[in-house]
Parts: sequence; structure tokens; C-alpha cells
Amino acid sequence: MELYAESLTEYKRLKTLEVKVGNLLIGNYHPIRIQTMTTTDTMDTLATVEQSIRCIEAGAELVRITAPSKKEAENLLNIKNELRKRGYTTPLVADIHFTPNAAEIAARIVEKVRVNPGNYVDKKKFELIEYSDADYEEEIERIRNRFTPLIKICKEYGTAMRIGTNHGSLSDRIMSRYGDTPIGMVESAMEFLRIAESENYYNIVLSMKSSNPQVMVQAYRLLIEKMYSELGHCYPLHLGVTEAGDGEDGRIKSAIGIGTLLEDGIGDTIRVSLTEDSEFELPVCKNIIKRYDYTPAEDSYSKLPPVQNISTLIPDITVRHVRNTSRVGNIGAKNVPVVVADFHKKENINHADLKDIGYRYDFATGKWNISDMAADYIFCGNNPVSFALPGTLKLIYNYDLWKQLPVKSRCFPLLDEQQYIDDSTEKSPFTNFVVLDCYSNNNDPSDREKTFEKIKSDPTVVLCLKTQRKNAVQSIRRMFLEFNEKEVKNPAILICNSKKETMDESLIHYAIETGALLIDGFGNGIFLQDHYSDKNLPAGRQGKTSDYKLLNSIAFGILQASRTRISKTEFISCPSCGRTLFDLQETTAKVRAVTHHLKGLKIAIMGCIVNGPGEMADADFGYVGSGPGKITLYKGKEVIKRNVPEEIAVEELINLLKENNAWVEPALTVS
Repeated sequence: MELYAESLTEYKRLKTLEVKVGNLLIGNYHPIRIQTMTTTDTMDTLATVEQSIRCIEAGAELVRITAPSKKEAENLLNIKNELRKRGYTTPLVADIHFTPNAAEIAARIVEKVRVNPGNYVDKKKFELIEYSDADYEEEIERIRNRFTPLIKICKEYGTAMRIGTNHGSLSDRIMSRYGDTPIGMVESAMEFLRIAESENYYNIVLSMKSSNPQVMVQAYRLLIEKMYSELGHCYPLHLGVTEAGDGEDGRIKSAIGIGTLLEDGIGDTIRVSLTEDSEFELPVCKNIIKRYDYTPAEDSYSKLPPVQNISTLIPDITVRHVRNTSRVGNIGAKNVPVVVADFHKKENINHADLKDIGYRYDFATGKWNISDMAADYIFCGNNPVSFALPGTLKLIYNYDLWKQLPVKSRCFPLLDEQQYIDDSTEKSPFTNFVVLDCYSNNNDPSDREKTFEKIKSDPTVVLCLKTQRKNAVQSIRRMFLEFNEKEVKNPAILICNSKKETMDESLIHYAIETGALLIDGFGNGIFLQDHYSDKNLPAGRQGKTSDYKLLNSIAFGILQASRTRISKTEFISCPSCGRTLFDLQETTAKVRAVTHHLKGLKIAIMGCIVNGPGEMADADFGYVGSGPGKITLYKGKEVIKRNVPEEIAVEELINLLKENNAWVEPALTVS
């Protein structure tokens, strides 16, 4: 293994144990399974059955159903019987949180139970409690005594189990020793896993979910390392970004978190948790996993150079390492990643065209209105811009046009590798964008010695990395590691092209291929390209918009989700389930409508009190269902207002923001 994966330079599935869930096999190189969760009231048998069928027909291989108490657990039998009566044999999963008795009932009925170590028996009151070693061990023994009966039932009935740790629901005991960290998440799961193995029970899947993709990715990697070092084997892993939200943002965040791990061969099942109808989750799952329906042998290029001394290049996987780079203009060093808009196919660029990338021109005043999601550069190709630009915007041209420009202020050339190393090529004294194709031509690293030597001594060079290889993430990551080996510290922009048939496929493609690298600290900007076919969004989403506007939005969404550049409000909203106490989709839309302009603020919209306080983890403010028609408002994890009537709850949320100096009036835009 290379740190936490079979390989960091080619696509290889991680070896995991085989787990049987009903007739479904998970792990041990079996296909990546996709699943979802119902949003209906579990006591409404018919509604739950009908939604389960819609999900199964949309592609779900497992269907999870909440069982918060004994009565819901008992009704799982009626649901299962009705599904089987109708000819559906898809395994069912009971979602358990606080109630061991419910888990023990469900384990006798359905094919799999999911327990959350932070909620199951362990204590979670968001209190800082000092635990002595003796107190700590006493709590673990109490967990053992309460958890063991469930294990024995699962063994007797052949029921599988998911030990699902969530970042936002770590127990007070774990928090006291490890803090709110990925290491704490891993230890929380390992405690339950050790108990299970002591009872010779191995039919287990694990998950490490978080609303923050950085935390999620790190936790899974640490878990793999821990399992192999302590147990000598790895259990199957279920991947998901919890409380991802809806629409474009939810898809981007999920694709980045899940895709980063899948790229390294990690993950045996996935769920995309969207604040939408469950059926809409499945196409996203399918679009993600179909990227991995190939073997490295299908890639027509030679293998990537092996990584030497990996432990020195990536010394500690418990810490996120951001590549140390020099600064070129506003790119690199401590600058946030830049966004390059692709206008190379747009002829006769005018003022109005810039509206799609965050610049709105007011002809009456002659001034530009610049949004928080304004692109930093435009790649114009061979199309010159003939009007005065806003002060923050710069242009990139193909070299042949750039060298002919009479005025080159705020204009920079795009050079291929050969143009750059040619001493006769005119260069900008400020910034030169140099494209490197990462291993697409079977080039050996030694072939680039001259290029690397010239680049690293040139303070004007911004590298632009692309590849034609199928394993694009591994190829570009290998180039970054080569930069580390050769001490090349020039900043680098990630170029990503899509030829996918739908915009949702393209969105996922962009999110994975750039987000996976950004998560790992690689990349000082992104440059998304598209072949501009007529791509329509699927049912349930907003209609077609400008390609330029959509690509710009996706670019900033990727930076936001990877936590590398914050340009808008982040909404942490749960996907709903049978516990949800209000219309989550409608409420999320209402909250988003009045708070979307609050840059950098994290607002959680949670369906019930069971998960709400914990799962909103690092949110600044929370809107949580606490009873029928009642909302509880949080600042962080502190309750501020209880039992607010739902009809005035959004207004009260705004008041809470104002009281904490977190509210600004939305800016008036010029039409």
C-alpha cells in the first residue's frame, strides 16, 4: 500500500473484506453499490413502500429507512413484507440513532442495521467533561454491555451492520480526549469495531461522514490506516458527504468528497445525500461511479512513474498539506485559488458578456458592479477585447495573438511547453501561463529536466496542468509530486475539459477532477473548459442557463466545497427522512432566498432534533425542527430560541443574525 491506498499513481480498488447484505455482496472488489434513504413517515407503510419502489427502479441497491423508536422498527416487517409481495427483494437498512431496543428489533427483520457510535449508548450533550482513564474505560465497558446483544442478534439472523460515525455527533467522551477531529471519528468507530471482532462478528461496513469534504476524506484515510495497522484487514467502506444540501452545491460537494476517495480506489458503497426527493439522488450516484468502469489497461498510455520516498513527499496523512508555492501576480503563495473563464469560442466579446462571470456594467454611471463570484481571468484565445475592463479582471491570449497586441497591460500569453523553452519566444515580464501535458505522451520525467530547470528559476511562470489520460487525478497529482521532488514552486492552475453529454455529468466530472486535487492541497486556480453542446439539466432542477454562467458558478462551487475559496453562503441541509418535522425542501429554499448573500456564513437547516444539533457540526447558525410546526434556533451548538412557530421562524432567524452582527442587507443590483 501507498499510505492509505493501493496506489497513488493508478486506479486500483482497495482490498476489503466481503460483506453479505441479504443477497447483495459488498466489498472484496464487487461493484460499487449505490443506495439512498426514504423520506416518508416509517409508520406510513404504503408511502414508504411506494417511495422505496421508486428508488429501487431508479437504481438503488439498498434502501435505508429510519427507525427512531420501537414502533417504527416493528413496522419494518410490514414494509418488507409488502415489498416482497410486490416482487422487490432489494435489501433494507434500518437507520438507528439513540435506541438500542429499536436496533435489536430491526436486526431480526431487515438485512442490515446502521448504528451511529456517537449516539448509540454513548453520551452526547455538547458538554466539556473531563474523563479520567478509569472513567473512560468504564464508559467503554458500558458500551460493550449494551452493544453486545445487538451483535449476537445480527450473528443469529445473518444481519449486516454499518458502524456509521458522523463528524457532528461525536460523543462527549470522544470529544474530551480527541476533540472534534478526524482522529476522534476514527477512534469512535474503532471502539465499536473492536467489540464486534471480540465477538467474532465481521459482517460490517463502516462510514466516516461529514458535511465538510476535507474532514470526511481525512477521516476515511485515517480509518484505513488504523484498520490495517491494528487489525491487518479493512472492512468495506460506505462513502457519503452528510447534509450536502441541494441543487448544484449539493452535487458538487458530494462529488468532491466521494470522488476524492473513489479516485484512490477507496469505497464500496455510496450515497449522495441531497435535500431533494430520494429518487434524484440515484442518477448522481450513477454518474459518479460510472467513471470507474474501466481498468488501467484501457488507458493507452504507459504507467506513471512510481513515487519514490512517498513518506517524505507526504509525511503525515493526519494533516492536510498545502503545496508551498511562490507568488506570481495574484496567483500562488497565500492567495486564494483563481478562476479562469473560458471565452475562447466567444467572438466579439462585449460588456454584456461579462455579466455571466460576475461583472455587470452600468452604462449610466460607467461603472462596473463586481460580485463575490467574479472570475479573475478570461481566456480569450484569439478573440481580442476592445473595451476597458474592470480593474480586477485580466486577460489571457494565445501566444500568436498576444505578441501582436500593441498594449499588453493586464494581458498575458498562454504558451505550450515548446514555445516556453524556445529562447526566441517573446515573454511577458510579469506573467506567463505555461501549459504542461501531464504524462499524456508517454514522456519520461527526465525528458522535462530542461523545462523544470527553466521554470523554477523564472518568477513569471504560472503552470497550467492538463492531461489526456483517463486517470487524470493520479496523473496531475503525480506531476505535483514531481514538482516537490524537483523543487519547482511555481503556482499551478488546473485545466479540466469536459465532453460529457449532460451538464450534470460535466459538473461531476469537473468537481472530481479538480476538487480531489484541491482537497489534497494541490492547485492555485481552476480553468474549466467545455465543448458547449446543448446540455439540459434533468428534471427537478432549474432550467438551462448560459454555459459561461454555469461554468463560472460550478468553478466557484468547487472552490467553496473544497474550502479553498469562500464566495457565498454555505447551506448545510439534511436530506430529510421519516423523522423530519417540516417540508425540508420548501424551508431550505425559503432560508436560502433570504440569506444567500451572506458570504462566508454557514447556515444549517436540519429536519429534526435527533440529528440536528450534532450533524450541523461547524455551522454558524442552525434552524432545527423540534416538534410539529416548531423550530429551535441555534448559534453554533447553543440553543438560542426554542419552539419558534414555523410560520415566523425564518424571520426570527434573520433577527438572530442581526443580533449577532452576522446580517447585511442584500445589495441592490443594476438590471
